[in-house]
Amino acid sequence: MNRRIPVLFCAVSTATLAACTGSQPPAEPVPAPTEVAALDTPPPQYPIELACAGIGGQTVLGLEIGVEGAPTRVDLIRSSGNAQLDQLAQETVRTWKFRPATRAGQPVAQKIQVPVNFTPPAVRPDACFALDAGRSPLP
Repeated sequence: MNRRIPVLFCAVSTATLAACTGSQPPAEPVPAPTEVAALDTPPPQYPIELACAGIGGQTVLGLEIGVEGAPTRVDLIRSSGNAQLDQLAQETVRTWKFRPATRAGQPVAQKIQVPVNFTPPAVRPDACFALDAGRSPLP
């Protein structure tokens, strides 16, 4: 009789173990989270009048990138010191395209900050001379 108990115990344990591991497929791994990535972010068109006048600066914008990869909110965080440059930066950034951030493989909205730089050219463009003379820089 003592011999049957260990055999019965082993049979029950083996059956329980098989039920736990044999009938369930392994769980799918959860994809790692990703951050926002820039896809199409062309710089703003620097106004020739401001470039010729040596007016530049850096505008810092706060963006919320939606699940579709487009900015859904654009806020001015720090001004360049020139309202026209700040406005131009905001208008341009609204057209930018991003790969959205993901969590568990699903796109999510994410907030980021981006600097937009306006650096006057080191050498004055030829178009500046037309402006100095009171003419349009465009032919």
